[in-house]
Parts: sequence; C-alpha cells; structure tokens
Amino acid sequence: MSEQEVIVRRARAEDVPGIVDSSARLFAEDGGPRDASLNVDWPRLHGPEAFAAALLDPGRLLLAALCEDEVVGHLSGSMSGPSAMRPVASATLLALYVQPRLRRARVGARLVDTFLEWAREQGAAHAEVTASAANTEGIRFYERESFRPQALTLRLNL
Repeated sequence: MSEQEVIVRRARAEDVPGIVDSSARLFAEDGGPRDASLNVDWPRLHGPEAFAAALLDPGRLLLAALCEDEVVGHLSGSMSGPSAMRPVASATLLALYVQPRLRRARVGARLVDTFLEWAREQGAAHAEVTASAANTEGIRFYERESFRPQALTLRLNL
C-alpha cells in the first residue's frame, strides 16, 4: 500500500469509533506489555468521550489516517503553557499509532509532520513526545523525525 492511498486529516466525529479501535491497538501492542500500571481497557471505556471532547478543544489535535474510509492510524496532541515556570508554549504528542501493514509507508511521518505544522501554528516553542525506554523501534522512529532526548524518567515499582 502506498502513502498516497492513505489520507491524513483532522479527525471528525465519524472517525471516533475507528480512533478508539486504533487507540486500543496501541494500548495492547505498546503500552500494556511495557507498563503493567496502564489500564489497557481505557480506550474502550473512556476513549469515545475523551476523543469526542478533543475534537472540540482548540488546545488539542486529533488526526486520523484513513484508507478507504477505515481508520488505519491516529495521532493525538495537546498544547500547554506558557506558565510562570516555563514561559513558552509547548506541544505534546500524546499518542501515535499506525497499523503494522502501513508502518513502512510514511503514514507515521505524515501524522508527525501534520502535528508539527499544527504546533507551529499554535505558537509552540518546542514539541515533545514520551516513548517507553523499551520501545526501541518507536524511539528510532521519533529520532528519524528529528526528536532528540531531553529528559529521562526513572521509575521504581513498589
């Protein structure tokens, strides 16, 4: 499948069920196996209302990647700041998922490019994303998209 056959655009209300499914795949494939504290049922239980609300929030971005009207990937992002501590606006890429069959077709890169364009339009001074340290493929992908390490979170499970 070529990248031309996949459309990347801002999500619409009719895309929410497909984005819920895409998010559930992300949680099952990436989050759950790497973080036992993650509620892998979140997308199905809370995704419909959370994604519908994101569509209405000007500080949020929800993108859909569609192939023949099927959601084959998604990206969610948000803006924060400025604040007294950090006097610049920041864009955070919250979640990104592309079905495995399309991962070499630049769909993820197109989602990230659209997110970065939105972040610039919102006045963000920088963009950030968090990836599990064990997700080496994801980290390599984000590094190819010009993200660089900034901080390291260390966790002690109690």
